[in-house]
Amino acid sequence: MTAPVSAGHEFDRGLLGQRCWLELANGERIELAVERWAEPSEGDDVLLDACSGPTVDLGCGPGRLTAALAGRGVVALGVDSSRTAVGLTRRRGGSALQRNIFDRLPGEGRWRHALLADGNIGIGGDPHRLLRRAHRLLAPGGRLHTELAPPGTPAWSGTATVQTGAGHGSPLPWASVPLDDLTAIAAATAMRVLDTWTEAGRWFGTLTPR
Repeated sequence: MTAPVSAGHEFDRGLLGQRCWLELANGERIELAVERWAEPSEGDDVLLDACSGPTVDLGCGPGRLTAALAGRGVVALGVDSSRTAVGLTRRRGGSALQRNIFDRLPGEGRWRHALLADGNIGIGGDPHRLLRRAHRLLAPGGRLHTELAPPGTPAWSGTATVQTGAGHGSPLPWASVPLDDLTAIAAATAMRVLDTWTEAGRWFGTLTPR
């Protein structure tokens, strides 16, 4: 899971392995799986197997998926607004670009696959806007592979606070999308769901432009 620049140094500390959590407006705290961001995780292989051609990894974080695709001989580009994330991805041997994913990106409209892993469907706090953005990045017939919250999880969107310890933390527009909501969001963004699956306690969905 990665964040816009506004998340600041707290999120970068999470990228480097420090405990990190989101604090919601209602006071609820959600610990982020920082240990999974950096190292290959159960469920990754099925996600990677789905990417059979040029892939843009949106919110690539420290680049485990971008680098793994490159290691398989797949053209892959990681995109993240964090300089720390981009540096870590390149250190792994992956290609990465420091940029807001809503800004102009290379290969617009030509990517065969796009990834929104580790809950990155929450980037920006507006899943509808994010899926419309992914739609514009994909080639006709392209595939968006996204990781979702488990069925039955309450959906939410808004501004959370990224925390790594004492202090006020940094604001982060974010959202949580459960698997149950994917079909409706896809329909509202000119996409359709091709498949959903679960692996190693994680939930995924594949969408394509209509």
